[in-house]
Amino acid sequence: MIVRAGDLYEKEVICVKDGTKMGNMGDFEINTETGQVETIIIFGRNRLFGLLGREDDRVIPMSCVEVFGDEVILVDCEPPRPRRRSSKNFLSNLFS
Repeated sequence: MIVRAGDLYEKEVICVKDGTKMGNMGDFEINTETGQVETIIIFGRNRLFGLLGREDDRVIPMSCVEVFGDEVILVDCEPPRPRRRSSKNFLSNLFS
Protein backbone atom coordinates (compact mmCIF):
# COMPACT_ATOMS: atom_id res chain seq x y z
CA MET A 1 0.00 0.00 0.00
CA ILE A 2 1.31 3.43 -0.90
CA VAL A 3 0.49 6.28 1.47
CA ARG A 4 1.39 9.95 1.22
CA ALA A 5 3.13 11.59 4.17
CA GLY A 6 0.34 14.13 4.54
CA ASP A 7 -2.18 11.32 4.95
CA LEU A 8 -0.32 9.93 7.98
CA TYR A 9 -0.44 13.07 10.10
CA GLU A 10 -3.15 13.34 12.71
CA LYS A 11 -4.20 9.69 12.43
CA GLU A 12 -5.18 8.20 15.76
CA VAL A 13 -2.75 5.59 17.10
CA ILE A 14 -4.52 2.73 18.91
CA CYS A 15 -2.85 0.03 21.03
CA VAL A 16 -4.22 -3.41 20.05
CA LYS A 17 -3.34 -4.96 23.43
CA ASP A 18 -6.00 -3.04 25.36
CA GLY A 19 -7.65 -0.74 22.81
CA THR A 20 -6.45 2.55 24.32
CA LYS A 21 -5.87 5.63 22.22
CA MET A 22 -2.19 6.50 22.51
CA GLY A 23 -2.50 9.83 20.72
CA ASN A 24 -2.28 11.21 17.21
CA MET A 25 0.69 10.64 14.95
CA GLY A 26 2.78 13.78 14.88
CA ASP A 27 5.91 12.87 12.95
CA PHE A 28 7.96 9.99 11.57
CA GLU A 29 11.60 9.16 10.92
CA ILE A 30 12.82 7.92 7.55
CA ASN A 31 16.00 5.99 6.82
CA THR A 32 17.51 8.02 3.98
CA GLU A 33 19.53 5.09 2.66
CA THR A 34 16.56 2.74 2.21
CA GLY A 35 13.75 5.30 1.97
CA GLN A 36 11.65 3.39 4.50
CA VAL A 37 9.88 4.76 7.54
CA GLU A 38 11.74 3.58 10.67
CA THR A 39 9.61 4.99 13.51
CA ILE A 40 6.43 6.94 14.10
CA ILE A 41 6.32 9.62 16.79
CA ILE A 42 3.39 10.62 18.96
CA PHE A 43 3.89 14.05 20.51
CA GLY A 44 3.34 14.29 24.27
CA ARG A 45 0.34 16.13 25.68
CA ASN A 46 0.64 19.69 26.91
CA ARG A 47 0.87 20.19 30.67
CA LEU A 48 -1.28 23.01 32.03
CA PHE A 49 -2.10 24.45 28.59
CA GLY A 50 1.57 24.23 27.55
CA LEU A 51 2.82 26.49 30.33
CA LEU A 52 4.66 23.60 32.03
CA GLY A 53 5.95 22.08 28.82
CA ARG A 54 4.63 18.77 27.63
CA GLU A 55 4.92 15.07 28.36
CA ASP A 56 7.58 12.92 26.69
CA ASP A 57 7.05 11.95 23.06
CA ARG A 58 6.38 8.28 22.34
CA VAL A 59 8.57 6.72 19.64
CA ILE A 60 7.14 3.54 18.13
CA PRO A 61 9.28 1.40 15.80
CA MET A 62 7.70 0.20 12.57
CA SER A 63 8.09 -3.39 13.75
CA CYS A 64 5.28 -2.67 16.25
CA VAL A 65 2.91 -1.22 13.64
CA GLU A 66 0.24 -3.75 12.67
CA VAL A 67 -2.09 -1.84 10.31
CA PHE A 68 -2.32 1.55 8.65
CA GLY A 69 -6.05 2.14 8.32
CA ASP A 70 -7.96 4.98 6.70
CA GLU A 71 -8.41 6.79 10.03
CA VAL A 72 -6.28 4.90 12.57
CA ILE A 73 -2.92 3.20 12.98
CA LEU A 74 -2.97 -0.02 15.03
CA VAL A 75 0.19 -0.79 16.98
CA ASP A 76 1.23 -3.78 19.08
CA CYS A 77 3.36 -2.30 21.85
CA GLU A 78 3.11 -1.59 25.53
CA PRO A 79 -0.01 0.47 26.31
CA PRO A 80 0.43 3.83 28.00
CA ARG A 81 0.42 3.65 31.76
CA PRO A 82 -2.66 5.00 33.49
CA ARG A 83 -2.49 8.40 35.12
CA ARG A 84 -2.70 8.60 38.86
CA ARG A 85 -5.70 10.39 40.23
CA SER A 86 -5.98 11.77 43.70
CA SER A 87 -8.41 9.96 45.97
CA LYS A 88 -9.68 13.34 47.15
CA ASN A 89 -11.36 15.78 44.86
CA PHE A 90 -9.99 19.22 44.06
CA LEU A 91 -12.17 21.19 46.50
CA SER A 92 -11.35 19.00 49.48
CA ASN A 93 -7.63 19.49 48.74
CA LEU A 94 -8.11 23.28 48.83
CA PHE A 95 -9.86 23.35 52.17
CA SER A 96 -7.91 20.70 54.09
